[in-house]
Amino acid sequence: MEILDFIEKEQLQEIQDLYSAATGVTVCIIDREGNHVTEDSNGTDFCKKYTKGSELGARRCHKCDMEGKGVYFCHTGLMDFTSDIVIEGEKLGTIMGGQVLPGEPDYDKFRDLAAELSIDPDEYIKALKKVPVKTEESIRSVAKLLEVMINMLINQRYSLHKDQSKIAVIDKEIGVTTENVVQIEAMVRDLTKVSKKQNILALNASIEAARAGEAGRGFNIVAGEMGKLSSMATEKYSAIIAKAGEIDQSLRNINAEFDNKKQESGQIHQGE
Repeated sequence: MEILDFIEKEQLQEIQDLYSAATGVTVCIIDREGNHVTEDSNGTDFCKKYTKGSELGARRCHKCDMEGKGVYFCHTGLMDFTSDIVIEGEKLGTIMGGQVLPGEPDYDKFRDLAAELSIDPDEYIKALKKVPVKTEESIRSVAKLLEVMINMLINQRYSLHKDQSKIAVIDKEIGVTTENVVQIEAMVRDLTKVSKKQNILALNASIEAARAGEAGRGFNIVAGEMGKLSSMATEKYSAIIAKAGEIDQSLRNINAEFDNKKQESGQIHQGE
């Protein structure tokens, strides 16, 4: 299972971009292998251009990305967060976000950091001033809201996908069963024809036995019993055909209902 099995990348990107624009946090989604499912939304120059543009800064950022869990402070003092995307207990990917200051920065501290990372301090501070500032509490709330929202969306799409897969399988099996019913009806009709012929033969045998008089008496009894069995068989075959017809009609009703459900699902999906 992969995230994009259940939702289009463009739609996921649009939702992420809107959320990032509304909250000011940077967001991206990666798969379980660490590959980007979506592109960064609202990435800051402070992190992307300057901190990660430094060889030492990039190594430290990578370490934070690998080790950071939940809401945490990165090596520069900004707050970041990670949240797992889970379906039926299986982790499909991770929401990564943050790049937010939990309060007004200490500019002297960041100038020292710029020197340590071999970054122009003035440019670094200029980029820092564009980083969103939020309280730690609001950052944690933003992270939790995004986790709940994305997981609800992905799981809802997974459920829809699973239901559609089930419908496809059932639809296929209904087709197979319907074909089997048709074949059964054809075979029973052939048997009915044979039974009717047997009945005629039994009647002819009875007539010939009667002509034979006493010598044909035993054969006449056998022919009569054959006629009774043939008539019973014909009745049973007629009952089987009737039941097969009922099964066929039930399958047609089920198939029609599934067609309606598929159309409704398609309309819901288009509406989204």
